[in-house]
Amino acid sequence: MKRLPEAEFEIMKIVWESNPPITTGKIMEDIGIEKGWKIQTVVSLMNRLTERGFLSSEKKGKERYYYPTVEMDDYLSFETEYFMKLYHKRSFMNLVNTLYKSDSISDEDLDSLIKWVKEKGD
Repeated sequence: MKRLPEAEFEIMKIVWESNPPITTGKIMEDIGIEKGWKIQTVVSLMNRLTERGFLSSEKKGKERYYYPTVEMDDYLSFETEYFMKLYHKRSFMNLVNTLYKSDSISDEDLDSLIKWVKEKGD
């Protein structure tokens, strides 16, 4: 699996949240117009995702339908592992410490984390 550029990831989020199949028209409705993309841009991004193995497609009449071939959880696990390796030496404590120092983690988040750890330990 390879990391996705931001625009392709944005499309995959829509694909994962939708009930397959999905069309380029649906992508344009959901984010294309907001991002200022032309339909050709969406088609190009969908083709790249198909070439990379994230989508499969079939043509029915004039419309092309796309189906996810990579599950969201699988991709998020891959990205998280990459992030942890690259920035935190695979250390969860380094990540938590960074979040804590930058005030990105609230006391409620820490309480939830402690509760989660205790539950997993039982």
